[in-house]
Amino acid sequence: MMLLLFALACLAGAVYLVSELATEPARQRHAAVSRASTYGKTVLRRGDTRPFKERALVPVAMRVAKAVLRLSPKTTVETVTLKLISAGISMSPMTFLAIKGSSAIGGFVFGLLVGANLAGAASGVFFGIACAGIGWIGPEYLVTMRARRRRDEIRSSLPDALDLLAVSVEAGLGFDASITKITEHMDGPLVNEFALMLGEMRVGEGRADALKKMEQRVGAPELSSFVRAIIQADQLGISLGRILRVQAADTRLKRQAAAEEKAMKAPIKMLFPTVLCIFPSMFIVILGPAILNFLKIFSS
Repeated sequence: MMLLLFALACLAGAVYLVSELATEPARQRHAAVSRASTYGKTVLRRGDTRPFKERALVPVAMRVAKAVLRLSPKTTVETVTLKLISAGISMSPMTFLAIKGSSAIGGFVFGLLVGANLAGAASGVFFGIACAGIGWIGPEYLVTMRARRRRDEIRSSLPDALDLLAVSVEAGLGFDASITKITEHMDGPLVNEFALMLGEMRVGEGRADALKKMEQRVGAPELSSFVRAIIQADQLGISLGRILRVQAADTRLKRQAAAEEKAMKAPIKMLFPTVLCIFPSMFIVILGPAILNFLKIFSS
């Protein structure tokens, strides 16, 4: 019965969200027409006229996010912001914390209802705690995996970007103009980081500070080596073209070594699914008839 009520509640929520999304353009047009018709008029309104999302959902989400911060003292808004930026997710840290807390609460309720219907109240509490733990860890794990995948993409595309940067610098362009040329002819997370670095420099940030911030956002060793080399070249007056050529060759060797390392790990990773999935089927096909024959002999 409880599971049926939970399913009906989920269905009602889905219908509400679909209807909100379907009627959003019409409501926006109606609001625009209403504002245009009342332009220049003074209208006295009573009560709070904000949308339901701003009046109810946003305050609840902020309370959940603050509760998550209190439950995990090591987690701060700055660290969450850095993780989201490293993963390339355009989301506020309080929104992420609210999603994390809401998924834990939803997992506990779901596990409690399913466990209570299947195996009793005690098992329901156990399943609820387990699902709450999954809901608590799940968003953090997804962000970490996305940040790792994005860092690998940056590491793989860095040698090509450094080659283009070296060619541009040797052709007579400045460092900033060469970065702009990269953003025009390439795409990907590395180009997005370069574009963000250029934006910071255009608003008054120093080149060294912008490079260090990019290094902190990405966290890749190859990019850290590139940043240190550029900063030292600026400080010592070394030719950027030669430095960039050396950095491109070094990052290409590191990319090749990383690919060889993954290739060496592939047979070991394939061993477990082979043992668990393929060998039992082979044993059944090969040894099954022999076992049946032995059983017939012993039974006779």
